[in-house]
Amino acid sequence: MKTLELIQDRRMQVPMSVSWYLSDIGHAQGLQELFTRQSPQKLKVLREHAIAQSAISSNRIEGVEIDQARIGTVVFGHPALKDREEEEVAGYRNALELIHTQGAALPVSEETILHLHKLSRGNVWDAGRYKDKPVDIIEKLPGGGERVRFRSVSPAETPEFTRRLVSLWRDQSRDHDISPLIVLAAFNLDFLCIHPFRDGNGRVSRLLLLLTAYHLGIEVGRYISLERIIEDNKARYYETLQESSQGWHEGKHNPWPYIGYLLYNLKLAYNEFTKRAGHLKSPRGAKTELVMAAISGLPDRFTLVDVERVCPGVSRDMVRKILKDMQKQQTITCSGRGPGATWEKR
Repeated sequence: MKTLELIQDRRMQVPMSVSWYLSDIGHAQGLQELFTRQSPQKLKVLREHAIAQSAISSNRIEGVEIDQARIGTVVFGHPALKDREEEEVAGYRNALELIHTQGAALPVSEETILHLHKLSRGNVWDAGRYKDKPVDIIEKLPGGGERVRFRSVSPAETPEFTRRLVSLWRDQSRDHDISPLIVLAAFNLDFLCIHPFRDGNGRVSRLLLLLTAYHLGIEVGRYISLERIIEDNKARYYETLQESSQGWHEGKHNPWPYIGYLLYNLKLAYNEFTKRAGHLKSPRGAKTELVMAAISGLPDRFTLVDVERVCPGVSRDMVRKILKDMQKQQTITCSGRGPGATWEKR
C-alpha cells in the first residue's frame, strides 16, 4: 500500500510515457464497447480462448505446466485431475470464471483476495490462508535457479497491510485527482510487495489485475489473455518489479517502471483485441479465423508450437490443417518437418 499512500499524499508526477498509454487505452475502450454491442456472438470464441490461455500462462510463469494434449480437457471439461499441476490450472480456471461471471459486482476485498487464492491453489494445505512464516520474493531464473529479489511484509503485519491496501483502493479508484488506471497498477505493485501468501502471490496478482480492470470498465481481459501477454513479456515483468520495489518499505521507491509496464500490457491487449475481433467474420468457423488472426500477429517466421502457445484451446490437428490450407493458398511457406518446422509468411 506504499504506492497508494504516495498517490494519497499527492507525491507522484505522471511521466509523459504513462500519459500516452492512458490516452491509448481510453481510445481503445470505445472500440471495446462498439465490438461487444455489435458482435457479441462473434466474440464467444475469443472468450473461450482467453480462459484457456490465462489458466495456462499464469501457471506457466510460476513453473507449473501440464501436458499440451490435456489442456482442453482440464480447462473446459470436468476430468479426474492427474496431479498437482492439473489441480492448480483447473483451480485458476475456476477463479477466472468467478471473475468473468461476476465482473465488477465481485468486490475488491480481503475476503475476495483470500477466496481467489483458495481457488487458484487447488487442494494445497494453506490455500486461502495468509503466510505464517517470513517469505521472500523469489525470482525464477531461466536456467532453473532462483534468487532473492525482495523481502516482503512480515507475517504479523500482513493482514493489516492487506486491509489497508483494499481500503486505499476503494477510496482512490473513485478519486479523479489521478487516473484510476494508475491506481489499478499501483494496487497491483503494492499487493506483490506485501506478498501475503506462502505461494501463489503472482497468480493472485494477475487475477486481481483482471478484477480491478472490470471495476474500471476495462473488459479486454474477457477476450484477450492478460496473463499470456505478461508471460510473453516475462523478463520485463521481473525487471520492472525489481526496479519499482526497491525502497518500497520506506515509501521511497519509484513505482513508474512497473506501472508503465502494466499499462503497456493493457495497451497490447487492446491492440490484439481490435485485430482479432476484426478478423472474426461469423461464429461459424470462428476458431479457424482466430488461428489465422493469431498467425497474422506472429513474427514473419514461426512454428506450429508458436501457434499452439497463443491458441491453447485449438487441437494440433486443426492448427496443422489451417497451416496446410494457408500453404495451398500460397500465403505461407514451410521449411522442415514436424512441430519444429519453420513457417514463413509471404
